[in-house]
Amino acid sequence: MTQTLIVPTRIWTPKHVLITAAAADLPHTAEIVRRCEAAGVADIDFLASNRLTGLRGETERETYARAKSTLAVVVAPPSALKPQPIPPSADWRIDLAKGCPAHCQYCYLAGSLSGPPVTRVFANLDDVLAPIATHAGRGTITSGTTERGHEGTTFEMSCYTDPLGIEHVTGSLAAAISRVGAGEFGNDVSLRFTTKFDDVAELVTLDHGGRTRVRVSVNAADIGNRFEGGTARMPARIEALRSLALAGYRVGLTIAPIMPVPEWREQYGRLLSDVADALADVPDVDLTVEAITHRFTPSSKDVLLGWYPGTKLEMDEDSRSAKRSKFGGVKYVYPREIMSEMRSWFSGEVDRVLPDARMLYWT
Repeated sequence: MTQTLIVPTRIWTPKHVLITAAAADLPHTAEIVRRCEAAGVADIDFLASNRLTGLRGETERETYARAKSTLAVVVAPPSALKPQPIPPSADWRIDLAKGCPAHCQYCYLAGSLSGPPVTRVFANLDDVLAPIATHAGRGTITSGTTERGHEGTTFEMSCYTDPLGIEHVTGSLAAAISRVGAGEFGNDVSLRFTTKFDDVAELVTLDHGGRTRVRVSVNAADIGNRFEGGTARMPARIEALRSLALAGYRVGLTIAPIMPVPEWREQYGRLLSDVADALADVPDVDLTVEAITHRFTPSSKDVLLGWYPGTKLEMDEDSRSAKRSKFGGVKYVYPREIMSEMRSWFSGEVDRVLPDARMLYWT
């Protein structure tokens, strides 16, 4: 068995760090400042209030660029400290941060977060993690279920951020993994997150206790290369997956967003084969697969076209099916026949190429 040499290909370092007054004296802020200084960040500004300033430029593109290069250290408000159910991924959602440094042209956060797309990391980490203990044993997705009950009560950390993408300047992910791994919140809880980055050098040294599942977000080469700016390339992500599996982590694939691009069967087939090759000699791999097709809302389309006016991403309502929520919202998904064709192919191909993997869901 060969250990992979972990040399990350993409590490995001902010140009600007803004620290709000409420966050300034918290212990985790000191760790964030230490990491930012070690990464060479020179512009670290302690604000006199809790209002983030200096993020807007003269144009929408300037505002986007400045916000994407800024890390804001803030205190999570009470509303962010109440775990929410997050089916079909996990029992509950907890947020280490909100916002992401990547430049994915289909960004799922577009339209769901207000204001400039700055990344906000929560400095009151103890408060953020505390609900893990209070919600242990509660939930309907994994906790107490036959299929996934062995995962315990699960807490998803990547709904509003890519926590690995900002980890080297925050340390929040390592702290959460270590504390849960040590049993601080009980023995029957686990964390999970998904990432498009590959800087796992620190993670593989942690005593995670088998209580964290790291899923690597993967896609067809054409989609990753064209639409996922600022992220690790697919081979690097797969190498990171291998390194994590060798370190004993539960691992997974988040295949998303699936799109019926030209030769999609061949491209996704190569992707699955590459994963199989990377894990072939890793013993006792606990591998899951989550498959998510591309969708968009009218508000997210408007935001994305403002951020990426030259995008070639297909967002044509006339070629999609409208899916309405019980609250009256609408999102555009692929028509039923396309969804059925892709789902059938993925189900069969995952079973064939990755026979030991568990497909958790298709959406």
